[in-house]
Amino acid sequence: MSALWRINLWVCGFFALVTGACAALLLHQALADVERELQSAEAVVHYLSETAERDPASLQPHLTASLRHVRVHWLASGATAQTPAPDGLDAWLGRLLFAEARHSAQVLDLPDGRRVSIAVDPRDEIDEVWDSLQQLLGLCALALILSLLTIRWAVRRGMGVLDELLRALQQVCAGQLNVRLRSEGAPEARQLALHFNRMTDALEQARTDNTRLTQTLLAVQEQERTHLAQTLHDDLGQYLAGIRAQACLLRLVTDQPHLLASTVAQLEDHCEHLQHGFRALVHDLYPVALQHLPMAEAFSMLVTQWQASHGIPCHLQISTDLPLLPGA
Repeated sequence: MSALWRINLWVCGFFALVTGACAALLLHQALADVERELQSAEAVVHYLSETAERDPASLQPHLTASLRHVRVHWLASGATAQTPAPDGLDAWLGRLLFAEARHSAQVLDLPDGRRVSIAVDPRDEIDEVWDSLQQLLGLCALALILSLLTIRWAVRRGMGVLDELLRALQQVCAGQLNVRLRSEGAPEARQLALHFNRMTDALEQARTDNTRLTQTLLAVQEQERTHLAQTLHDDLGQYLAGIRAQACLLRLVTDQPHLLASTVAQLEDHCEHLQHGFRALVHDLYPVALQHLPMAEAFSMLVTQWQASHGIPCHLQISTDLPLLPGA
């Protein structure tokens, strides 16, 4: 279920509670009003009954037709008074409002031979209460419709910003980091666009930096491979070729002690150079001191070796709060 439907359901439930409370308050007030009206109507019925027994001519139809809550009905000879019963919602409302009301009609035999029925008529009160309920329900329905339309307009406007943000995020997930949101509309939308654009700028800059770093690492790796190949071929390879040639020469000078001693000395010299070359190569690839010494002592050893090899004075200064770093 979407957010709009959930909001509509909450608003409808709230209006239903308010409408029910107002209707209950209206009916409660109507009970008190009906009680007072019926008491007044009972007094009118008694007054008309007494007046009709003394003076039947006082019950003129044009006088009694406009009475509220009182019904005067002329009966034929031998007929009984019958009160028409309401049906439908009027019947339910009548039972609710007039459950304890007195509906019995007074049938009078007048001195002039006519019969008349005078009774309390609750239909006017039912119509008044029903009209009030209809007005309340109509007003609440109109307020509910206006509220739902306003909420729909506001939510649609806000959802438009969210839809645009969702499309932009989908483009970012697809790798399109050059997407930007428009900085317009409500202040919240402008703030959202501002932070989103900052995020995409940072992501694009990070991707550019990563690309540049990757290219730099590849170039450094290629330089290391080239340097390693040149060292193995130009330096160590020559010493190995010389050692091989001198080893073959040993077979030929076994009967010449002076030449044999010279060849052996050259072999030892070549092996020593070869050993130094391998040590330098291993040290360039990964300083062994990093495995056994703290960072500060490893730096100090490196500087000492560099001074010894180059003959250039160098002063090293390391802070005492040098942090511990992982191997990588």
